[in-house]
Amino acid sequence: MKQAIHPEVHDLEVTCACGSVLAAKSTTPSIRLEICGACHPFFTGTQKIIDSEGRIERFNKKYKDFGKK
Repeated sequence: MKQAIHPEVHDLEVTCACGSVLAAKSTTPSIRLEICGACHPFFTGTQKIIDSEGRIERFNKKYKDFGKK
């Protein structure tokens, strides 16, 4: 392996806008995030599915009697 060609790896703390801090290693000295797994709506369960075109209602109307024979 060649000497002195590899970047220096730093131990760092990745900080999120919500205040969450994660330990990591990187060639960059610091990383700041806007959103992380602790505050992302998908992972926290606060994500809301918006049906703006009525697809769910049309599906339910079309298949409401499916399997009732």
